Amino acid sequence: MARRKHRKRKTLAANADRHHLYQESVQCVEAEIDMVDQTYKELRGRHAVRLREDFCGTGNTSCEWVRRRRANTAVGFDLDPEVLAWGRRENIAKMSKQRQARVELVEQDVLTAGATDVDIIVAMNFSYLIFKTRAQLRDYFAAARRGLKDDGILMLDGYGGHESWRTIQEKTKLDGFTYYWDQRKFNPITFEALCHIHFKFPDGSKMKRAFTYDWRMWTLPEIRETLADAGFAKSTVYWEGTDEKTGEGNDIYTPTEEGEDDPSWIVYIVAEK
Repeated sequence: MARRKHRKRKTLAANADRHHLYQESVQCVEAEIDMVDQTYKELRGRHAVRLREDFCGTGNTSCEWVRRRRANTAVGFDLDPEVLAWGRRENIAKMSKQRQARVELVEQDVLTAGATDVDIIVAMNFSYLIFKTRAQLRDYFAAARRGLKDDGILMLDGYGGHESWRTIQEKTKLDGFTYYWDQRKFNPITFEALCHIHFKFPDGSKMKRAFTYDWRMWTLPEIRETLADAGFAKSTVYWEGTDEKTGEGNDIYTPTEEGEDDPSWIVYIVAEK
């Protein structure tokens, strides 16, 4: 009898797309754009129209921006041609033609990004932490400031707390997979951190080091002082409130000069030109 040939089935990890997984586990662009849109309206008394997304990756945030209002336009900058191509194919191309015409992803360094006269620049998911010296960080902030209108704002997110300044691994179960944040190394002298994102699936297969980040963990005072050095007139920290029942964050961010001594926190930083 002829032996049956058994084809080895691909694992769930082998079939998975790391960019889809990232968008599902790391990003919540709806809430992010809610915060961006509301903050600008509160500060300037009108809706922003033109948004620039630095370190844009797949351009997910830019696509959400143009979905909000017919007048909104967006441009995103990133250095990775593979991820930009994925974003054009999987995010932009799946929108209506009218929306596609209002968003552009560009392969260019954010330090030399050509988009100017924009209302808002966003640099989210802690992407600016790739700059490890004060001079590099100041150069980026100065470049962003040049791209803004006279009343434009730069919005960043930041994280910290003593749990963030050590080696740690956290996991979160999501629909169809588990997300792992793996802060593999932390140097308390330089505040440099090496971090990975892993994914695990119900069949036991894993996608290890789907994304890797080599960062400097800038503190909030350092970030705000460098924004001032770069010429920004004002910076404000928006701190997350606490749900009284759960003791966890409530996704409501308000401006403040006094935070809580939480072991781990995430904030928004708004810099006004």
